[in-house]
Amino acid sequence: MLTYKSILIAVDGSHEAEWAFNKAVDVAKRNDAKLTVVNVIDSRTYSSYEVYDAQFTEKSKNFSDDLLKGYKEVATNAGVKNVETRLEFGSPKAIIPKKLATDVDADLIMCGTSGLNAVERFIVGSVSEAIVRHSPCDVLVVRTEELPEDFQPQVATDEFKSQYQAH
Repeated sequence: MLTYKSILIAVDGSHEAEWAFNKAVDVAKRNDAKLTVVNVIDSRTYSSYEVYDAQFTEKSKNFSDDLLKGYKEVATNAGVKNVETRLEFGSPKAIIPKKLATDVDADLIMCGTSGLNAVERFIVGSVSEAIVRHSPCDVLVVRTEELPEDFQPQVATDEFKSQYQAH
């Protein structure tokens, strides 16, 4: 029987990513696998600022650190025995399938869909599409066109996100 030993789940603070995270927790428990929760801060967003804003970088890092800490706690409390987190800077499209998958020896990458429309996908592409194209291992993209009405995020709540929004 095929079992997964090392699962990488990409999260970005969206409800879709948290839905995929919940499924990754279930898969990790069924396979007694290590679960690595990753967040990649897209450093290309900084290039649009004429003056580098250290506060923006710090706020982004704090958001990601707290997000990953919350996901690790949820996974551990759900019974996943081996949970790690990784925070990286760069292009998620390159770092997740080309660097992180190898670094953590992933045999499965899981991710959610972003909800981009067809035009946005054509212009910027989607992270999940890049992961599927460039991954060295199996990929499970969790479809989330509509989240269940009773879905309540535990980590990426609106209150959590509001702490990090510009005021």
